[in-house]
Amino acid sequence: MDLIKKYNIPVPRYTSYPTVPFWETSPTKNEWKKLVKDSFDISSDSDGISLYIHLPFCESLCTYCACNTRITINHKVEDPYIDSVLKEWNLYLEIFRRVPKIKEIHLGGGTPTFFSAQNLKRLIDGVLCTVDICENAEFSFEAHPGNTTKEHLFTLFNLGFKRVSFGIQDFDLKVQDAIHRFQSFEEVKKIVEVARNIGYTSINFDLIYGLPFQTLNGIIETINQSISLKPDRIAFYSYAHVPWVKPGQRKFTEKDLPQDEVKRKLYEAGKELFLKSGYVEIGMDHFSLKSDTLYEAEIQKKLHRNFMGYTHNYTRLLVGLGVSSISDTWTGFAQNIKTVEEYQECVNKGELPIFKGHILNTEDLYIREHILDLMCKLETKWKNPELISGFISKGIERAKELEKDGLVVIEKNGIKVTETGKSFLRNICMCFDARYWAKTPDAKIFSSAI
Repeated sequence: MDLIKKYNIPVPRYTSYPTVPFWETSPTKNEWKKLVKDSFDISSDSDGISLYIHLPFCESLCTYCACNTRITINHKVEDPYIDSVLKEWNLYLEIFRRVPKIKEIHLGGGTPTFFSAQNLKRLIDGVLCTVDICENAEFSFEAHPGNTTKEHLFTLFNLGFKRVSFGIQDFDLKVQDAIHRFQSFEEVKKIVEVARNIGYTSINFDLIYGLPFQTLNGIIETINQSISLKPDRIAFYSYAHVPWVKPGQRKFTEKDLPQDEVKRKLYEAGKELFLKSGYVEIGMDHFSLKSDTLYEAEIQKKLHRNFMGYTHNYTRLLVGLGVSSISDTWTGFAQNIKTVEEYQECVNKGELPIFKGHILNTEDLYIREHILDLMCKLETKWKNPELISGFISKGIERAKELEKDGLVVIEKNGIKVTETGKSFLRNICMCFDARYWAKTPDAKIFSSAI
């Protein structure tokens, strides 16, 4: 608990490096096209590319959510939005010199299952008719248990989707009321059984600790209920309270949230239950059964992390489609316009809808590699210890304090995360975040580490 008090400070989540607040050298649209083309040309057919498609619409606001969403009950928005996404994809097809091979597709949101099964089929068919598919491709989507139907699951399964992630968060009724997210255990059990009967091979549950009015007994009950359904993966996220970014979180106050010591007990109780039930801790915030590909990737040191989260598939090029999506060429990032109307207007003009990004320099690329290794392999090695650059040397100096606290072991040719250090992975990565230390950012940019 002393370590929690010491290290529970605002820290980036490191889904990228540099993290979004420190993007500086934004590419022009022509520069972005070249970055995409070069990345695509370097990628072999066996590597393939990843697609993330952001579907922002929800019928009601979940007050815990910090994602880019549009709240509406008007389902007439579905058709024009799909038209825009397919137009954007066609703009990328014009950049590629050959037919792309797809290794991953992920539908995120928002609520992808806001869209009808028929419209999701139109969207995916519109992409698949233009591409080839890699041999071990993985298609996945996020689903709200309260509005996902058998038709959704059956339609997407027939399109190649074998993994589904259900947003559970918590089964406690008081917590559900505070976060405005409602689904009963019975509803979840039923839709999970439907998914398994159809043939889905990997089912993920998203659970969150640190939500308003959560108690130790309540989270234990939620986790026991979740484990009884044997999801293949569980993402156990820390609630990020950022009401200055997402005003919807002001439905409750900081007084309603479990703080530091209590919040940590929620996590430790959950982790203990997962491990006792045969789950293995993967990277940060994730647990999986040994039969899942995420576990296999960790054992084989092939775990990868991108804007979609942890994956067993590495691709150099990730194309983000839809409002607010982020694309990654490895040497550059670009984010799409964040409002639906502006996004659609830009795409309808035949222009890529990016509005900001970052071209990585040599230092960025070097640090990115090490932070990615820490996030995925829990260790990183210096390729040439005698030629450690200044920014890595400074990172090692910062990490010495963490070594005293038993969070890392600093070796001659690298650094390893200890068992205790797994809980402070974001703090460890921050030691090497040269752009963070150069800027001394406003603490409100990031959520707390614990």
